[in-house]
Amino acid sequence: MNSVCSVFAFLFFLAVAAPPSFSADAVSAEPGNTLSKEERFRLGEQMYQKGILPSGKPMKAYVSDDVPVEGTAFTCTSCHLKSGMGSIEGEVVTPPTNGRILYQERKSFKEGAEFVPYIANYSKYLPVRPAYTDKTLTELLTGGADPTGRSVLRAMPRYELDDTELSIMLEYLKNLSDKTPPGVEKDSIRFATVIVEGSDPLAIESMLAPIQFSVDRKNSLAKAANVNFRVARMGYNMLGDLHGYTFTLSKWILKGSPDTWRGQLEEYYRKEPVFAFLGGISDRDWEPVHRFCEEKRIPNLFPVVDYPVISDSDWYTIYFSRGVRQEGEAAARYLGAMSTLFAGRPVIQIVRGTKRGEALAAGFRDTWKETGHGKPKELRLKEGEKLTAAMIAELFQSENPAALLLWDDEKLLEPLLEIIGKRDVTPGYIIASGTYIGKSLWKIPDSFRDRIHFTYPFRLPQDDFRYDQPLHKIVAGKKPLKHYDQAAIRQSYITGELLGKALMEMRGEYFRDYLLDTIGMMKDMYYPLYERVSFGPTQRYVSKGCYIVQLGKGENPQLVKKSEWVMP
Repeated sequence: MNSVCSVFAFLFFLAVAAPPSFSADAVSAEPGNTLSKEERFRLGEQMYQKGILPSGKPMKAYVSDDVPVEGTAFTCTSCHLKSGMGSIEGEVVTPPTNGRILYQERKSFKEGAEFVPYIANYSKYLPVRPAYTDKTLTELLTGGADPTGRSVLRAMPRYELDDTELSIMLEYLKNLSDKTPPGVEKDSIRFATVIVEGSDPLAIESMLAPIQFSVDRKNSLAKAANVNFRVARMGYNMLGDLHGYTFTLSKWILKGSPDTWRGQLEEYYRKEPVFAFLGGISDRDWEPVHRFCEEKRIPNLFPVVDYPVISDSDWYTIYFSRGVRQEGEAAARYLGAMSTLFAGRPVIQIVRGTKRGEALAAGFRDTWKETGHGKPKELRLKEGEKLTAAMIAELFQSENPAALLLWDDEKLLEPLLEIIGKRDVTPGYIIASGTYIGKSLWKIPDSFRDRIHFTYPFRLPQDDFRYDQPLHKIVAGKKPLKHYDQAAIRQSYITGELLGKALMEMRGEYFRDYLLDTIGMMKDMYYPLYERVSFGPTQRYVSKGCYIVQLGKGENPQLVKKSEWVMP
Protein backbone atom coordinates (compact mmCIF):
# COMPACT_ATOMS: atom_id res chain seq x y z
CA MET A 1 0.00 0.00 0.00
CA ASN A 2 1.07 3.56 -0.65
CA SER A 3 3.32 4.84 2.12
CA VAL A 4 1.13 7.92 2.46
CA CYS A 5 -1.66 5.62 3.64
CA SER A 6 0.58 4.22 6.33
CA VAL A 7 1.28 7.67 7.74
CA PHE A 8 -2.26 8.97 7.39
CA ALA A 9 -4.06 5.68 7.98
CA PHE A 10 -7.09 7.17 9.67
CA LEU A 11 -7.33 10.20 7.44
CA PHE A 12 -11.04 10.81 7.12
CA PHE A 13 -10.88 13.38 4.41
CA LEU A 14 -8.11 15.50 2.97
CA ALA A 15 -10.08 18.70 2.53
CA VAL A 16 -10.05 20.74 5.73
CA ALA A 17 -9.69 24.48 6.14
CA ALA A 18 -7.28 26.24 8.43
CA PRO A 19 -9.34 27.97 11.10
CA PRO A 20 -11.38 30.17 8.72
CA SER A 21 -14.12 32.69 9.12
CA PHE A 22 -16.61 30.26 7.62
CA SER A 23 -20.18 29.44 8.55
CA ALA A 24 -21.31 25.82 8.21
CA ASP A 25 -24.81 27.08 7.37
CA ALA A 26 -23.42 28.60 4.17
CA VAL A 27 -23.29 25.19 2.54
CA SER A 28 -27.04 25.17 2.02
CA ALA A 29 -26.76 28.28 -0.11
CA GLU A 30 -25.04 26.14 -2.78
CA PRO A 31 -22.57 28.77 -4.06
CA GLY A 32 -21.30 28.09 -7.54
CA ASN A 33 -24.69 26.70 -8.51
CA THR A 34 -24.48 28.30 -11.94
CA LEU A 35 -22.20 25.46 -13.00
CA SER A 36 -23.76 22.42 -14.61
CA LYS A 37 -24.08 19.23 -12.59
CA GLU A 38 -21.54 17.53 -14.83
CA GLU A 39 -19.03 20.36 -14.43
CA ARG A 40 -19.44 20.42 -10.66
CA PHE A 41 -18.80 16.68 -10.55
CA ARG A 42 -15.71 17.07 -12.72
CA LEU A 43 -14.35 19.82 -10.48
CA GLY A 44 -15.08 17.79 -7.35
CA GLU A 45 -13.34 14.80 -8.87
CA GLN A 46 -10.34 16.99 -9.67
CA MET A 47 -10.14 18.13 -6.05
CA TYR A 48 -10.60 14.62 -4.67
CA GLN A 49 -8.22 12.81 -6.98
CA LYS A 50 -5.57 15.44 -7.73
CA GLY A 51 -5.76 18.02 -4.97
CA ILE A 52 -6.45 20.77 -7.52
CA LEU A 53 -8.98 23.52 -6.84
CA PRO A 54 -11.55 24.61 -9.45
CA SER A 55 -9.29 27.61 -10.06
CA GLY A 56 -6.51 25.26 -11.15
CA LYS A 57 -4.35 26.02 -8.10
CA PRO A 58 -3.24 23.35 -5.62
CA MET A 59 -5.38 22.99 -2.52
CA LYS A 60 -3.73 24.47 0.57
CA ALA A 61 -3.41 22.05 3.46
CA TYR A 62 -2.06 21.95 7.00
CA VAL A 63 -0.63 18.87 8.67
CA SER A 64 0.29 18.42 12.34
CA ASP A 65 -2.25 21.17 12.98
CA ASP A 66 -0.32 24.09 11.45
CA VAL A 67 2.40 22.92 9.03
CA PRO A 68 1.45 24.10 5.51
CA VAL A 69 1.68 21.64 2.58
CA GLU A 70 0.21 21.45 -0.91
CA GLY A 71 -2.84 19.26 -1.35
CA THR A 72 -1.40 17.67 -4.47
CA ALA A 73 0.99 15.79 -2.16
CA PHE A 74 -1.87 14.42 -0.05
CA THR A 75 -4.72 13.62 -2.40
CA CYS A 76 -7.87 12.01 -1.05
CA THR A 77 -7.25 8.97 -3.24
CA SER A 78 -3.96 8.30 -1.47
CA CYS A 79 -5.84 6.70 1.41
CA HIS A 80 -9.52 6.57 0.57
CA LEU A 81 -8.79 5.39 -3.00
CA LYS A 82 -10.55 6.37 -6.18
CA SER A 83 -13.88 4.80 -5.30
CA GLY A 84 -14.00 6.52 -1.91
CA MET A 85 -14.69 3.14 -0.31
CA GLY A 86 -11.60 3.35 1.89
CA SER A 87 -8.52 1.17 2.13
CA ILE A 88 -7.12 -1.67 4.20
CA GLU A 89 -3.43 -2.19 4.94
CA GLY A 90 -2.87 -5.09 7.29
CA GLU A 91 -5.01 -4.22 10.31
CA VAL A 92 -5.10 -0.51 9.47
CA VAL A 93 -8.44 0.54 7.98
CA THR A 94 -9.13 3.92 6.40
CA PRO A 95 -12.90 4.60 6.36
CA PRO A 96 -15.05 5.31 3.30
CA THR A 97 -15.67 8.90 2.29
CA ASN A 98 -18.57 8.50 -0.10
CA GLY A 99 -21.71 10.31 0.96
CA ARG A 100 -24.00 7.29 1.09
CA ILE A 101 -21.89 5.80 3.89
CA LEU A 102 -20.89 9.09 5.53
CA TYR A 103 -24.53 10.07 5.93
CA GLN A 104 -25.40 6.80 7.67
CA GLU A 105 -24.77 5.87 11.28
CA ARG A 106 -21.68 3.69 11.66
CA LYS A 107 -22.02 0.74 14.01
CA SER A 108 -19.55 -1.90 15.10
CA PHE A 109 -21.35 -4.34 12.82
CA LYS A 110 -23.09 -4.34 9.46
CA GLU A 111 -26.71 -5.28 9.86
CA GLY A 112 -27.48 -8.59 8.21
CA ALA A 113 -23.81 -9.60 7.99
CA GLU A 114 -23.04 -10.23 11.66
CA PHE A 115 -22.00 -13.80 10.88
CA VAL A 116 -20.00 -13.16 7.72
CA PRO A 117 -16.43 -13.04 9.10
CA TYR A 118 -14.73 -10.83 6.53
CA ILE A 119 -17.54 -8.24 6.75
CA ALA A 120 -18.01 -8.40 10.52
CA ASN A 121 -14.28 -8.15 11.20
CA TYR A 122 -13.98 -5.11 8.93
CA SER A 123 -16.75 -3.30 10.79
CA LYS A 124 -15.02 -3.81 14.14
CA TYR A 125 -11.96 -1.86 13.02
CA LEU A 126 -13.83 1.45 12.69
CA PRO A 127 -15.14 3.50 15.63
CA VAL A 128 -18.88 4.00 15.91
CA ARG A 129 -20.32 7.42 15.13
CA PRO A 130 -23.66 9.01 14.27
CA ALA A 131 -24.56 9.83 10.69
CA TYR A 132 -22.93 12.91 9.23
CA THR A 133 -24.95 15.90 8.12
CA ASP A 134 -23.79 18.74 5.91
CA LYS A 135 -23.16 20.73 9.08
CA THR A 136 -21.13 18.08 10.94
CA LEU A 137 -19.19 17.12 7.83
CA THR A 138 -18.35 20.78 7.33
CA GLU A 139 -17.24 20.97 10.95
CA LEU A 140 -14.97 17.98 10.37
CA LEU A 141 -13.47 19.56 7.27
CA THR A 142 -12.95 22.93 8.85
CA GLY A 143 -12.28 22.11 12.49
CA GLY A 144 -10.95 18.55 12.54
CA ALA A 145 -13.60 16.97 14.80
CA ASP A 146 -16.00 14.16 13.91
CA PRO A 147 -19.69 14.12 14.96
CA THR A 148 -18.79 12.66 18.38
CA GLY A 149 -16.38 15.51 19.07
CA ARG A 150 -13.30 13.36 18.64
CA SER A 151 -10.37 15.26 17.17
CA VAL A 152 -8.77 13.82 14.04
CA LEU A 153 -6.12 16.51 13.67
CA ARG A 154 -3.24 14.14 14.40
CA ALA A 155 -4.21 11.97 11.47
CA MET A 156 -5.54 14.27 8.80
CA PRO A 157 -4.53 17.47 7.03
CA ARG A 158 -6.82 20.49 7.09
CA TYR A 159 -7.58 22.30 3.86
CA GLU A 160 -8.49 25.86 3.02
CA LEU A 161 -11.72 25.78 1.03
CA ASP A 162 -14.07 28.65 0.33
CA ASP A 163 -17.85 28.22 0.24
CA THR A 164 -17.97 27.33 -3.46
CA GLU A 165 -15.15 24.82 -3.22
CA LEU A 166 -16.63 23.18 -0.16
CA SER A 167 -20.11 22.88 -1.69
CA ILE A 168 -18.61 21.30 -4.81
CA MET A 169 -16.70 18.80 -2.71
CA LEU A 170 -19.70 17.85 -0.59
CA GLU A 171 -21.78 17.36 -3.71
CA TYR A 172 -19.05 15.20 -5.23
CA LEU A 173 -18.86 12.99 -2.15
CA LYS A 174 -22.62 12.52 -2.17
CA ASN A 175 -22.41 11.20 -5.72
CA LEU A 176 -19.24 9.14 -5.33
CA SER A 177 -19.87 5.37 -5.53
CA ASP A 178 -23.56 6.08 -5.11
CA LYS A 179 -25.44 4.60 -8.08
CA THR A 180 -25.40 0.94 -9.05
CA PRO A 181 -23.23 0.65 -12.18
CA PRO A 182 -24.41 -0.90 -15.45
CA GLY A 183 -24.20 -4.68 -15.50
CA VAL A 184 -25.10 -5.15 -11.82
CA GLU A 185 -28.62 -6.31 -11.04
CA LYS A 186 -30.28 -7.35 -7.78
CA ASP A 187 -28.85 -10.87 -7.91
CA SER A 188 -26.68 -11.03 -11.04
CA ILE A 189 -23.58 -9.44 -12.58
CA ARG A 190 -22.88 -9.31 -16.30
CA PHE A 191 -19.39 -9.57 -17.76
CA ALA A 192 -18.01 -9.71 -21.28
CA THR A 193 -14.77 -10.79 -22.90
CA VAL A 194 -13.54 -9.11 -26.09
CA ILE A 195 -12.09 -11.32 -28.81
CA VAL A 196 -10.41 -9.85 -31.89
CA GLU A 197 -11.25 -11.93 -34.94
CA GLY A 198 -8.18 -13.57 -36.45
CA SER A 199 -6.52 -14.31 -33.11
CA ASP A 200 -5.05 -17.79 -32.74
CA PRO A 201 -8.00 -20.20 -32.19
CA LEU A 202 -6.03 -22.26 -29.67
CA ALA A 203 -5.15 -19.14 -27.69
CA ILE A 204 -8.81 -18.06 -27.74
CA GLU A 205 -9.92 -21.45 -26.45
CA SER A 206 -7.22 -21.35 -23.78
CA MET A 207 -8.18 -17.82 -22.70
CA LEU A 208 -11.87 -18.69 -22.42
CA ALA A 209 -11.60 -21.98 -20.55
CA PRO A 210 -10.57 -20.74 -17.05
CA ILE A 211 -12.86 -17.68 -17.10
CA GLN A 212 -15.87 -19.73 -18.15
CA PHE A 213 -14.94 -22.30 -15.50
CA SER A 214 -14.99 -19.57 -12.83
CA VAL A 215 -18.36 -18.28 -14.04
CA ASP A 216 -19.88 -21.77 -14.15
CA ARG A 217 -18.52 -22.63 -10.70
CA LYS A 218 -20.08 -19.49 -9.23
CA ASN A 219 -23.42 -20.15 -10.88
CA SER A 220 -23.41 -23.73 -9.61
CA LEU A 221 -23.06 -22.41 -6.06
CA ALA A 222 -25.92 -19.96 -6.55
CA LYS A 223 -28.14 -22.71 -7.99
CA ALA A 224 -27.31 -25.13 -5.17
CA ALA A 225 -27.90 -22.44 -2.54
CA ASN A 226 -31.32 -21.80 -4.01
CA VAL A 227 -32.48 -25.36 -3.32
CA ASN A 228 -30.37 -26.44 -0.34
CA PHE A 229 -30.49 -24.55 2.95
CA ARG A 230 -27.18 -25.93 4.20
CA VAL A 231 -25.38 -24.88 1.04
CA ALA A 232 -27.02 -21.46 1.27
CA ARG A 233 -25.90 -21.03 4.88
CA MET A 234 -22.35 -22.14 4.11
CA GLY A 235 -22.19 -19.91 1.04
CA TYR A 236 -23.55 -16.93 2.95
CA ASN A 237 -21.07 -17.36 5.79
CA MET A 238 -18.24 -17.38 3.27
CA LEU A 239 -19.41 -14.82 0.73
CA GLY A 240 -22.27 -12.83 2.20
CA ASP A 241 -24.92 -11.86 -0.35
CA LEU A 242 -22.48 -12.64 -3.16
CA HIS A 243 -23.23 -16.36 -2.71
CA GLY A 244 -26.61 -15.94 -4.38
CA TYR A 245 -25.43 -13.91 -7.38
CA THR A 246 -25.24 -15.45 -10.83
CA PHE A 247 -22.72 -14.34 -13.46
CA THR A 248 -23.03 -14.12 -17.23
CA LEU A 249 -20.12 -13.97 -19.67
CA SER A 250 -20.77 -12.61 -23.15
CA LYS A 251 -18.29 -12.91 -26.00
CA TRP A 252 -17.90 -9.71 -28.00
CA ILE A 253 -16.21 -10.42 -31.33
CA LEU A 254 -14.45 -7.49 -33.03
CA LYS A 255 -14.08 -7.78 -36.79
CA GLY A 256 -12.29 -5.85 -39.48
CA SER A 257 -10.01 -2.86 -39.13
CA PRO A 258 -9.20 -1.49 -35.65
CA ASP A 259 -10.66 1.88 -36.63
CA THR A 260 -14.10 0.20 -36.74
CA TRP A 261 -13.83 -1.47 -33.34
CA ARG A 262 -15.10 1.52 -31.37
CA GLY A 263 -18.41 1.45 -33.21
CA GLN A 264 -18.73 -2.29 -32.67
CA LEU A 265 -18.01 -1.92 -28.95
CA GLU A 266 -20.58 0.87 -28.65
CA GLU A 267 -23.23 -1.35 -30.25
CA TYR A 268 -22.44 -4.32 -28.03
CA TYR A 269 -22.55 -2.10 -24.97
CA ARG A 270 -25.81 -0.46 -26.00
CA LYS A 271 -27.49 -3.85 -26.27
CA GLU A 272 -25.90 -5.36 -23.17
CA PRO A 273 -24.16 -3.08 -20.65
CA VAL A 274 -21.64 -5.03 -18.57
CA PHE A 275 -19.94 -4.43 -15.24
CA ALA A 276 -16.44 -5.34 -16.45
CA PHE A 277 -14.46 -7.03 -19.20
CA LEU A 278 -12.69 -10.24 -18.22
CA GLY A 279 -9.59 -11.21 -20.16
CA GLY A 280 -9.95 -10.66 -23.86
CA ILE A 281 -7.46 -11.47 -26.58
CA SER A 282 -5.78 -9.91 -29.59
CA ASP A 283 -2.56 -10.55 -31.47
CA ARG A 284 -2.80 -7.01 -32.80
CA ASP A 285 -3.43 -3.69 -31.08
CA TRP A 286 -5.56 -3.38 -27.96
CA GLU A 287 -5.64 0.40 -27.85
CA PRO A 288 -9.21 0.86 -29.23
CA VAL A 289 -10.54 -1.43 -26.49
CA HIS A 290 -8.33 0.27 -23.90
CA ARG A 291 -9.62 3.72 -24.89
CA PHE A 292 -13.24 2.53 -24.86
CA CYS A 293 -12.76 1.29 -21.29
CA GLU A 294 -11.20 4.59 -20.22
CA GLU A 295 -14.03 6.66 -21.65
CA LYS A 296 -16.83 4.39 -20.40
CA ARG A 297 -15.04 3.72 -17.09
CA ILE A 298 -15.29 -0.04 -17.54
CA PRO A 299 -12.70 -2.24 -15.78
CA ASN A 300 -10.83 -4.59 -18.12
CA LEU A 301 -9.03 -7.29 -16.16
CA PHE A 302 -5.98 -8.82 -17.78
CA PRO A 303 -6.43 -9.08 -21.56
CA VAL A 304 -4.13 -11.62 -23.21
CA VAL A 305 -2.16 -9.22 -25.41
CA ASP A 306 1.46 -8.72 -26.39
CA TYR A 307 1.10 -4.99 -27.05
CA PRO A 308 -0.62 -3.30 -24.11
CA VAL A 309 -1.10 0.44 -23.96
CA ILE A 310 1.80 1.89 -21.97
CA SER A 311 0.51 4.68 -19.74
CA ASP A 312 1.32 6.13 -16.34
CA SER A 313 -2.12 7.69 -15.90
CA ASP A 314 -4.79 5.44 -17.45
CA TRP A 315 -6.80 3.52 -14.89
CA TYR A 316 -9.35 1.05 -16.21
CA THR A 317 -7.25 -1.71 -17.81
CA ILE A 318 -4.91 -3.91 -15.78
CA TYR A 319 -2.37 -5.87 -17.83
CA PHE A 320 -0.24 -8.85 -16.92
CA SER A 321 2.90 -7.00 -17.99
CA ARG A 322 4.20 -4.32 -20.32
CA GLY A 323 4.13 -6.96 -23.03
CA VAL A 324 6.81 -7.76 -25.56
CA ARG A 325 8.72 -4.54 -24.96
CA GLN A 326 9.32 -5.57 -21.36
CA GLU A 327 11.84 -8.15 -22.61
CA GLY A 328 13.78 -5.41 -24.40
CA GLU A 329 13.67 -3.24 -21.28
CA ALA A 330 15.03 -6.09 -19.14
CA ALA A 331 17.84 -6.77 -21.62
CA ALA A 332 18.89 -3.12 -21.36
CA ARG A 333 18.92 -3.27 -17.57
CA TYR A 334 20.94 -6.48 -17.62
CA LEU A 335 23.59 -5.18 -20.00
CA GLY A 336 23.63 -1.78 -18.34
CA ALA A 337 24.84 -3.33 -15.10
CA MET A 338 28.05 -4.47 -16.83
CA SER A 339 28.49 -1.77 -19.45
CA THR A 340 31.65 -0.43 -17.80
CA LEU A 341 33.40 -3.57 -19.06
CA PHE A 342 32.57 -2.84 -22.72
CA ALA A 343 35.61 -0.57 -23.17
CA GLY A 344 33.82 1.70 -25.60
CA ARG A 345 32.66 -1.11 -27.91
CA PRO A 346 29.12 -0.56 -29.22
CA VAL A 347 25.86 -2.35 -28.47
CA ILE A 348 23.99 -3.28 -31.65
CA GLN A 349 20.40 -4.34 -32.27
CA ILE A 350 19.38 -6.43 -35.29
CA VAL A 351 15.71 -5.58 -35.65
CA ARG A 352 13.20 -7.43 -37.80
CA GLY A 353 10.61 -4.96 -39.07
CA THR A 354 7.63 -6.73 -37.52
CA LYS A 355 5.39 -5.50 -34.75
CA ARG A 356 7.12 -7.82 -32.26
CA GLY A 357 10.61 -6.93 -33.43
CA GLU A 358 9.90 -3.21 -33.24
CA ALA A 359 8.39 -3.53 -29.74
CA LEU A 360 11.46 -5.39 -28.45
CA ALA A 361 13.82 -2.86 -30.02
CA ALA A 362 11.84 0.10 -28.65
CA GLY A 363 11.89 -1.36 -25.13
CA PHE A 364 15.66 -1.81 -25.27
CA ARG A 365 16.35 1.53 -26.99
CA ASP A 366 14.27 3.60 -24.58
CA THR A 367 15.65 1.98 -21.44
CA TRP A 368 19.23 2.06 -22.73
CA LYS A 369 18.93 5.78 -23.32
CA GLU A 370 17.16 6.42 -20.01
CA THR A 371 20.06 4.83 -18.15
CA GLY A 372 22.57 7.15 -19.77
CA HIS A 373 24.01 4.98 -22.54
CA GLY A 374 22.90 6.93 -25.58
CA LYS A 375 21.25 5.41 -28.61
CA PRO A 376 22.32 1.86 -29.59
CA LYS A 377 23.34 1.13 -33.17
CA GLU A 378 20.81 -0.81 -35.23
CA LEU A 379 20.72 -3.05 -38.28
CA ARG A 380 17.15 -3.10 -39.55
CA LEU A 381 15.65 -5.91 -41.60
CA LYS A 382 12.44 -5.63 -43.56
CA GLU A 383 9.79 -8.24 -42.81
CA GLY A 384 10.75 -10.53 -45.69
CA GLU A 385 14.45 -9.70 -45.88
CA LYS A 386 16.84 -12.59 -45.26
CA LEU A 387 19.49 -12.36 -42.55
CA THR A 388 22.66 -14.06 -43.79
CA ALA A 389 25.85 -15.24 -42.12
CA ALA A 390 27.75 -12.82 -44.32
CA MET A 391 25.76 -9.89 -42.95
CA ILE A 392 26.52 -10.94 -39.39
CA ALA A 393 30.21 -11.50 -40.19
CA GLU A 394 30.46 -8.02 -41.71
CA LEU A 395 28.83 -6.56 -38.63
CA PHE A 396 31.29 -8.32 -36.34
CA GLN A 397 34.23 -7.21 -38.49
CA SER A 398 33.27 -3.56 -38.90
CA GLU A 399 31.77 -2.80 -35.49
CA ASN A 400 33.32 -5.32 -33.08
CA PRO A 401 30.23 -5.07 -30.84
CA ALA A 402 30.39 -5.79 -27.13
CA ALA A 403 26.79 -7.02 -27.20
CA LEU A 404 24.40 -8.03 -29.95
CA LEU A 405 20.62 -7.96 -29.53
CA LEU A 406 18.71 -10.16 -31.98
CA TRP A 407 15.05 -9.23 -32.22
CA ASP A 408 13.92 -11.80 -34.77
CA ASP A 409 12.20 -15.19 -34.85
CA GLU A 410 13.79 -18.62 -35.31
CA LYS A 411 15.04 -17.68 -38.79
CA LEU A 412 17.97 -15.87 -37.20
CA LEU A 413 19.38 -19.02 -35.61
CA GLU A 414 20.81 -20.69 -38.72
CA PRO A 415 22.99 -17.78 -39.95
CA LEU A 416 23.93 -16.84 -36.39
CA LEU A 417 25.11 -20.32 -35.47
CA GLU A 418 26.94 -20.64 -38.77
CA ILE A 419 29.03 -17.53 -38.22
CA ILE A 420 29.62 -18.25 -34.52
CA GLY A 421 30.97 -21.65 -35.47
CA LYS A 422 33.54 -20.08 -37.81
CA ARG A 423 34.80 -17.31 -35.53
CA ASP A 424 36.76 -17.46 -32.32
CA VAL A 425 35.96 -13.85 -31.40
CA THR A 426 32.28 -12.89 -31.08
CA PRO A 427 30.39 -10.38 -28.96
CA GLY A 428 30.62 -11.05 -25.25
CA TYR A 429 26.84 -11.09 -25.06
CA ILE A 430 24.34 -12.23 -27.65
CA ILE A 431 20.75 -11.87 -26.47
CA ALA A 432 17.58 -12.94 -28.27
CA SER A 433 13.92 -12.97 -27.24
CA GLY A 434 12.82 -16.28 -25.78
CA THR A 435 9.19 -15.63 -26.69
CA TYR A 436 10.05 -14.59 -30.27
CA ILE A 437 12.26 -17.65 -30.85
CA GLY A 438 9.55 -19.80 -29.32
CA LYS A 439 9.94 -23.58 -29.38
CA SER A 440 13.10 -23.32 -31.50
CA LEU A 441 14.93 -22.23 -28.35
CA TRP A 442 14.97 -25.90 -27.30
CA LYS A 443 16.64 -26.98 -30.55
CA ILE A 444 19.90 -25.05 -30.22
CA PRO A 445 22.89 -27.40 -30.63
CA ASP A 446 24.68 -28.29 -27.42
CA SER A 447 27.95 -26.65 -28.44
CA PHE A 448 26.34 -23.21 -28.93
CA ARG A 449 24.14 -23.04 -25.83
CA ASP A 450 26.62 -21.15 -23.69
CA ARG A 451 27.08 -18.49 -26.38
CA ILE A 452 23.49 -17.20 -26.55
CA HIS A 453 21.31 -15.64 -23.84
CA PHE A 454 17.54 -15.27 -23.99
CA THR A 455 15.01 -12.99 -22.34
CA TYR A 456 12.34 -15.05 -20.57
CA PRO A 457 9.47 -13.14 -18.86
CA PHE A 458 7.97 -16.13 -17.03
CA ARG A 459 8.81 -18.51 -14.21
CA LEU A 460 11.10 -21.24 -15.55
CA PRO A 461 9.18 -24.32 -16.78
CA GLN A 462 10.92 -26.73 -14.39
CA ASP A 463 9.70 -24.58 -11.48
CA ASP A 464 6.21 -23.89 -12.78
CA PHE A 465 4.79 -27.41 -12.96
CA ARG A 466 4.09 -27.28 -9.21
CA TYR A 467 1.34 -24.75 -9.89
CA ASP A 468 -0.50 -26.86 -12.49
CA GLN A 469 -2.95 -28.75 -10.27
CA PRO A 470 -5.84 -26.25 -10.54
CA LEU A 471 -5.32 -26.05 -14.30
CA HIS A 472 -5.82 -29.81 -14.63
CA LYS A 473 -9.17 -29.42 -12.85
CA ILE A 474 -10.25 -26.75 -15.31
CA VAL A 475 -9.61 -28.95 -18.35
CA ALA A 476 -10.85 -32.19 -16.77
CA GLY A 477 -13.09 -34.08 -19.20
CA LYS A 478 -11.79 -32.06 -22.15
CA LYS A 479 -8.26 -32.51 -23.43
CA PRO A 480 -4.90 -32.70 -21.65
CA LEU A 481 -3.40 -29.45 -20.41
CA LYS A 482 -0.41 -29.80 -22.75
CA HIS A 483 -2.71 -29.33 -25.75
CA TYR A 484 -3.68 -25.78 -24.72
CA ASP A 485 -1.76 -22.55 -25.23
CA GLN A 486 0.39 -22.73 -22.12
CA ALA A 487 0.68 -19.00 -21.52
CA ALA A 488 -2.92 -18.05 -22.31
CA ILE A 489 -4.56 -20.67 -20.09
CA ARG A 490 -2.35 -19.72 -17.16
CA GLN A 491 -2.96 -16.02 -17.63
CA SER A 492 -6.70 -16.56 -17.79
CA TYR A 493 -6.64 -18.73 -14.67
CA ILE A 494 -5.13 -15.77 -12.80
CA THR A 495 -7.97 -13.55 -14.08
CA GLY A 496 -10.65 -15.88 -12.75
CA GLU A 497 -8.99 -16.26 -9.36
CA LEU A 498 -8.42 -12.55 -8.83
CA LEU A 499 -11.98 -11.71 -9.85
CA GLY A 500 -13.37 -14.07 -7.23
CA LYS A 501 -11.12 -12.72 -4.48
CA ALA A 502 -11.88 -9.11 -5.36
CA LEU A 503 -15.66 -9.53 -5.46
CA MET A 504 -15.62 -11.22 -2.07
CA GLU A 505 -13.52 -8.49 -0.48
CA MET A 506 -15.80 -5.75 -1.86
CA ARG A 507 -18.35 -6.54 0.88
CA GLY A 508 -21.34 -6.21 -1.42
CA GLU A 509 -20.29 -2.77 -2.72
CA TYR A 510 -20.17 -3.55 -6.44
CA PHE A 511 -18.76 -0.38 -7.94
CA ARG A 512 -16.36 -0.38 -10.87
CA ASP A 513 -13.68 1.78 -9.31
CA TYR A 514 -13.92 -0.22 -6.12
CA LEU A 515 -13.22 -3.42 -8.06
CA LEU A 516 -9.96 -1.91 -9.27
CA ASP A 517 -9.21 -0.39 -5.85
CA THR A 518 -9.70 -3.79 -4.23
CA ILE A 519 -7.32 -5.51 -6.63
CA GLY A 520 -4.80 -2.75 -5.97
CA MET A 521 -4.91 -3.52 -2.22
CA MET A 522 -4.20 -7.23 -2.61
CA LYS A 523 -1.02 -8.80 -1.30
CA ASP A 524 1.51 -10.21 -3.74
CA MET A 525 0.40 -13.62 -4.97
CA TYR A 526 2.03 -16.65 -6.51
CA TYR A 527 0.21 -18.17 -9.44
CA PRO A 528 1.20 -20.22 -12.48
CA LEU A 529 3.40 -18.64 -15.15
CA TYR A 530 4.67 -15.50 -13.42
CA GLU A 531 7.32 -15.42 -10.71
CA ARG A 532 5.17 -13.07 -8.69
CA VAL A 533 1.94 -11.15 -9.26
CA SER A 534 2.19 -7.85 -7.38
CA PHE A 535 -0.27 -5.04 -6.89
CA GLY A 536 -0.56 -1.41 -5.83
CA PRO A 537 -3.20 1.35 -5.96
CA THR A 538 -1.94 2.77 -9.26
CA GLN A 539 -0.06 -0.20 -10.72
CA ARG A 540 -1.41 -1.43 -14.05
CA TYR A 541 1.18 -4.12 -14.88
CA VAL A 542 1.28 -6.89 -12.28
CA SER A 543 4.34 -8.81 -13.50
CA LYS A 544 7.21 -6.42 -13.93
CA GLY A 545 10.33 -8.45 -14.58
CA CYS A 546 12.15 -10.90 -16.77
CA TYR A 547 14.92 -13.50 -16.50
CA ILE A 548 17.99 -13.69 -18.68
CA VAL A 549 18.54 -17.41 -19.32
CA GLN A 550 20.57 -19.91 -21.31
CA LEU A 551 19.66 -23.39 -22.44
CA GLY A 552 21.33 -26.07 -20.35
CA LYS A 553 23.26 -29.06 -21.66
CA GLY A 554 21.96 -32.51 -22.55
CA GLU A 555 19.14 -34.13 -24.50
CA ASN A 556 16.42 -32.86 -22.15
CA PRO A 557 17.76 -29.44 -21.22
CA GLN A 558 16.34 -27.01 -18.75
CA LEU A 559 16.61 -23.25 -18.78
CA VAL A 560 19.39 -21.90 -16.59
CA LYS A 561 19.08 -18.50 -14.92
CA LYS A 562 21.91 -16.11 -15.75
CA SER A 563 20.29 -13.28 -13.85
CA GLU A 564 17.88 -12.69 -11.02
CA TRP A 565 14.43 -11.30 -11.82
CA VAL A 566 15.41 -8.18 -13.81
CA MET A 567 13.03 -5.28 -13.24
CA PRO A 568 12.66 -2.75 -16.08
